[in-house]
Amino acid sequence: MMTPKLREHFERELRQSAEAEARGDLPTAWTLLERAHILSQAHAGPHLWVHWRMFTFAWRRRNMHELLGQVPRLLLAGPGSLLGRAPLGNTGGASVGIFTPMPIPEDLQALLRDS
Repeated sequence: MMTPKLREHFERELRQSAEAEARGDLPTAWTLLERAHILSQAHAGPHLWVHWRMFTFAWRRRNMHELLGQVPRLLLAGPGSLLGRAPLGNTGGASVGIFTPMPIPEDLQALLRDS
């Protein structure tokens, strides 16, 4: 279960992503989804929710590459989190390997360490 502090930051990233998308700032919206993904990886429900949000973002943009890339991630996110197999730092998009660990931004490292 996410700590209240981690949940708050996770939800903030998602909220800010939706706000950025509404203003038409699509690169920022996607980056915020990626950050939410990093925060969610150890938690099956939130992890799956971020991949759903990525899928729907791709649907609205008619981005077939990302849309198709999210399908296996939707299938693997929950089990990967439950089994502790989610690759840390992975940003969750179709442009990165599904099992590739990646560096975690410093501000998120501190938050994950404290949670």
